[in-house]
Amino acid sequence: MEEIFNALIDQYIDEKVGIAEQFLSLSLLDNLRTNLTKLYSGNQLHAARIGSNQHALLNKDTRSDIIYWLDRSHNDPFENAFFDVMDAFVLHLNTTCYAGISDYEFHYTMYETNTFYKKHVDQFQHNNSRQFSIIIYLNEGWKSEDGGQLCIYHANETVEMIAPLNGKMVFFKSNELPHEVLLNHRPRMSITGWLKSDTV
Repeated sequence: MEEIFNALIDQYIDEKVGIAEQFLSLSLLDNLRTNLTKLYSGNQLHAARIGSNQHALLNKDTRSDIIYWLDRSHNDPFENAFFDVMDAFVLHLNTTCYAGISDYEFHYTMYETNTFYKKHVDQFQHNNSRQFSIIIYLNEGWKSEDGGQLCIYHANETVEMIAPLNGKMVFFKSNELPHEVLLNHRPRMSITGWLKSDTV
């Protein structure tokens, strides 16, 4: 995994966005996708809010995805296998880049057909603990006409469009890059989360 970790970090340093085409194994991706599909079928996902804690608001004009938080307390072998990979990545990031990451949080994300998330940054106004954003896509057979691209706005006014292809991981600084999820034309699935520090 270190080769993948290094390539991801190097690209992030050079381009502000790191992308790994196959960050997780195909079998783990399949099992995580199955988990998300079962949770969705069981109505376990809930509308995502904007903001943190007491400042969180439901605003479907800004974002219309639904989510389910991952947690080791679920004792799900595939969630825990995912956390094992993230633990290894955080250790590598802290060791090689002195990133100071002490925690993380991740959720399953489902964008039902014809949903979106308008332009935003991931760090909260009242809490700056989120340091890096991570997205891992779980979409098999995604085509350009399906929409749902991640649109990242760079400081030099270039716009980077990233298709949500199965297995792709995207990694960037949470407070630096405004981004949005464009309207999708089929259900769009991912794991989304943030590497966090003790800074508040």
